[in-house]
Amino acid sequence: MPFPSGLENQVTKMPLYKTINYNSTTKILVWEITESLEELLGNVVLKEKTQLRLNRMKSEIHQRAFLSVRMLLQESGFNDFDLYYDEFGKPYLNPNNRHTGPVEVSITHSHHFSAIIISDETVGIDIEMQREKIIRIADKFVNSTELNRLKSFDTQDYIKKLTVKWGAKEAIFKIRNEKGISFKDHIQVNPFEIQDKQTTAILEIKNTKQQFSIYFIEFENFTLVYAFEN
Repeated sequence: MPFPSGLENQVTKMPLYKTINYNSTTKILVWEITESLEELLGNVVLKEKTQLRLNRMKSEIHQRAFLSVRMLLQESGFNDFDLYYDEFGKPYLNPNNRHTGPVEVSITHSHHFSAIIISDETVGIDIEMQREKIIRIADKFVNSTELNRLKSFDTQDYIKKLTVKWGAKEAIFKIRNEKGISFKDHIQVNPFEIQDKQTTAILEIKNTKQQFSIYFIEFENFTLVYAFEN
């Protein structure tokens, strides 16, 4: 499968690690979290509600990841005051001169990386470290038929494919943002090869059957997955 036209990967100076311009209205930004908590605090302005949320976090790692997302918003021309959540906890951005209506944003972080996707389309994103641990929990989010097929691959490819599948299901869950969705029973990611860098997935629950386009990239033993609702 070819990459969609217009997709460009650009590695920039740290800590803004990567920018992906999917198209004119969709952008993905990745941050490598190298700064101290104090450095991050000195470079962002937070609204009171956000500051209170930050203060409740007990882990400095989580605090730094939380603040790095605000750095990414600033890199995109937004800030913490533009970010709001609907009644179901799904994030959005207030429009600016490039957008006329509510702007979709999805947020993720894992270890020392964070990422956001900003779009006029309905989108979700997830980043995961590629770890052998995922093999032990595979039966929790992949059905037995698909799991048996994946086990035919060598261990490294197996881990990479499981990581893509988990990331795709996380991204879809963020798009739908509904209780009761089972990664194993309700979301099916269609077969793919790592070199494809894309696939499709279907969410089927109750009277809903929705297809999604899935794209993924790998870097430094991490997998970044982003999804579009079709």
